[in-house]
Amino acid sequence: MNKILTGKAFVYGNNIDTDQIYPGRYLELVKPEDIARHCLEGADPTFVENMSPGDIVVGGTNFGCGSSREHAVITLKTAGVSVVLAESFARIFFRNAINLALPLMVCPGISKKVKTGDILEVNLEEGLVLNKTTGETIVGEKISEYVMNILESGGIKPLFKKKTQEIYR
Repeated sequence: MNKILTGKAFVYGNNIDTDQIYPGRYLELVKPEDIARHCLEGADPTFVENMSPGDIVVGGTNFGCGSSREHAVITLKTAGVSVVLAESFARIFFRNAINLALPLMVCPGISKKVKTGDILEVNLEEGLVLNKTTGETIVGEKISEYVMNILESGGIKPLFKKKTQEIYR
């Protein structure tokens, strides 16, 4: 897993809920590639056509509030979002993202320091975001070793499977 990520920023406001990330009317879809076509459709209907794999979503406070369904994380990850940066995350969304190996970083004030289209370089281990467009460095929270281990394993299920296999060898 790459611990330094670079991509174009897509900036959204506070309280971006799971229905904005992945509208509930598409819940009957089951294939990740079908789910990804509707990524952030509730907040930005043009997101999927304007983003490229590796791009970065930036939010304000309470990103991912709303329902506990994993579809919101699956759509972001499958669409190719490399990391989500926000001032704060809803608790269940945060845990779902880590469990499914989508990196998140808490970055106080970031939604006011970054504009859509800015190029960001995110150092997950150091908790730093370099806005390559403006030259400003934004200090976020470092991702813990425990969470990094889950992310590097591809999520909580692959990590559990690996640990179980190690025990029963």
